[in-house]
Amino acid sequence: MTSSQLLGISTIGYLIASALYIATLIFKTRKSGIAASLVTLITFFVQTAGLGLRWYESYQMGMGHAPLSNMYESLVFFSWAIVIFYLLMEVKFNNRLIGAFAIPFAFISMAYASFGKGINQEISPLIPALQSNWLIAHVITCFIGYAAFAVACGLGFMYLLKNSAEEKKDDGLISTLPSLKIIDDIIHKSMIFGFLWLSAGIITGAIWANSAWGTYWSWDPKETWSLITWFIYAATLHARFTRGWQGKRIAWLAIIGFVSVIFTYFGVNFLLSGLHSYGSS
Repeated sequence: MTSSQLLGISTIGYLIASALYIATLIFKTRKSGIAASLVTLITFFVQTAGLGLRWYESYQMGMGHAPLSNMYESLVFFSWAIVIFYLLMEVKFNNRLIGAFAIPFAFISMAYASFGKGINQEISPLIPALQSNWLIAHVITCFIGYAAFAVACGLGFMYLLKNSAEEKKDDGLISTLPSLKIIDDIIHKSMIFGFLWLSAGIITGAIWANSAWGTYWSWDPKETWSLITWFIYAATLHARFTRGWQGKRIAWLAIIGFVSVIFTYFGVNFLLSGLHSYGSS
């Protein structure tokens, strides 16, 4: 079996897991929740094996680099990071309903990697600028941060749905979600976690840039938008600590922040040329 086959199975696995989590939210059945967790966990192991095998295959092809060097590999790792972050959250908060708002992000990432137009799935030699150990540190730290922001965004939607249902005094489907206070607390903690990792990603990226291009910062579009994203989350957390912002404001900012993450990740690659243009394929 090849890494491509394992990662293809992972795409299907996350699709099934997403359906099961959503079914758990709609039908409130404990068995579907357990099945969703099992499918997610098994798929996560399959995906981990796929990533490891892809790394091994690159050595067999004489290239020998971590599977983090192009858009396809970064999408697969993004999905992997979302799932491990969610699984740890599921254990900590003992609530499977969050999965209906988190695991679909992992599936979408894998589906886009598998079927997206212009996504190159081949293992390719690294360009000179990527031949650095700082590449691994930079990509891993950034995408752990992105994963936490993805889950925070999903929780932002969950909060707004729950809040709307309570305002309308609707005791139906949404009433089974965790309380607004708990959702708000998880959004806040996810954003702090993601912010710390994004900060580490920007720092390691600057060090890598200096070794690759001879400067720590060159105002490349990717760098500029990374900084804009950092400021959005910094301002959000600052408002939380100093002004006590919470509830709908924080939920909306979690969504807006993730829109900025998506533009930094995809939009810059496809719409703005720069030193990171290699990441668009």
